[in-house]
Amino acid sequence: MDFTEVPVTSERKSKKKKNKRAGNKRVSEAENGESVGVEKKSEEKIMENGESSAAFPPTFSVSEIKNKQRRHLMFMKLKQEKRKQKLQLRKKKKKERAALGDKAPPKEVPKTIENQRVFDETTVDLEDEEIAFDEGTDEFSAYFNRLTNPQVLITTSDRPRGKTVRFCEQLASVIPNAHVYYRRGLALKKIIPQCVARNFTYLMVINEDRLVPNGLVLCHLPDGPTAHFKVSSVRLRKEIKRRGKDPTEHSPEVILNNFSTRLGHTIARLFAALFPQDPNFVGRQVATFHNQRDFIFFRFHRYIFKNEKKVGIQELGPRFTLKLRSLQKGTFDSKYGEYEWVLKRHEMDACRRKFQL
Repeated sequence: MDFTEVPVTSERKSKKKKNKRAGNKRVSEAENGESVGVEKKSEEKIMENGESSAAFPPTFSVSEIKNKQRRHLMFMKLKQEKRKQKLQLRKKKKKERAALGDKAPPKEVPKTIENQRVFDETTVDLEDEEIAFDEGTDEFSAYFNRLTNPQVLITTSDRPRGKTVRFCEQLASVIPNAHVYYRRGLALKKIIPQCVARNFTYLMVINEDRLVPNGLVLCHLPDGPTAHFKVSSVRLRKEIKRRGKDPTEHSPEVILNNFSTRLGHTIARLFAALFPQDPNFVGRQVATFHNQRDFIFFRFHRYIFKNEKKVGIQELGPRFTLKLRSLQKGTFDSKYGEYEWVLKRHEMDACRRKFQL
């Protein structure tokens, strides 16, 4: 048989070379894929065994991991390790304290915003003669000397809704000698002379927004001062779990906690003068105004003596939180009134460790 030689063109040679290169690339990619898969499996095994610290250098940061799932997993692992170390340290210290007994060093006081508070020049010293003189001559001295009994009128903004009305009624059951009247569109400047003529000593106005109480104006009569508060976190009696029975008509005891500055002292006396200065201890009821970081938390409890050492507490409600917005001299006058203090958020709230009350 005769064989004829077919000439191979340059195009066919280039095609063969390209096919060979593509095949080599596929092989290398497959090998690389296998190696990547092996690396991933090895990393997963390391993470499962908790040996993640050995896989990374000591200066490694979790934020350097680009994969979101792996980053989250590593973060949770580190968090668990830190938690275990803290527990071990705590147990070790506990054993050391038990072994040393009375010779053990005192416990470390944790740092909080309260104990790192910036010192205020207006902090009140109760033994100061100037403060004692101010207390004897201010607008509230007649109440603390038991010369007058408080009479409180509680009203609302125009057209109040259900929750605001119920909140006013429950406040009236907490404060003795308190009466609820509907506003009927009258201006506060017209209401104040009527209150003075009927021997009311306080005017309390509850404002609302979107069917929820959001503001409180407390005006001391007849000479002021007037305080404006923001109201939040209002919970009525039905919304409180494990509450006690409705409060009785006994005058409650009043606790004013953590009002340390001159402004805070004034606000504390403003609240204290709402209640008679002769509490009925038979009722075992306590109204608490607790100031923490310039938020005033109100709670109303009944205490029960279980035995000589143990005391139980029942919350009666309502509960709410106040934030002072302004303190004005005299009675309510939004146009020409002289303000003693006004909250300026961007200036006063710049430092988290500085408080006004």
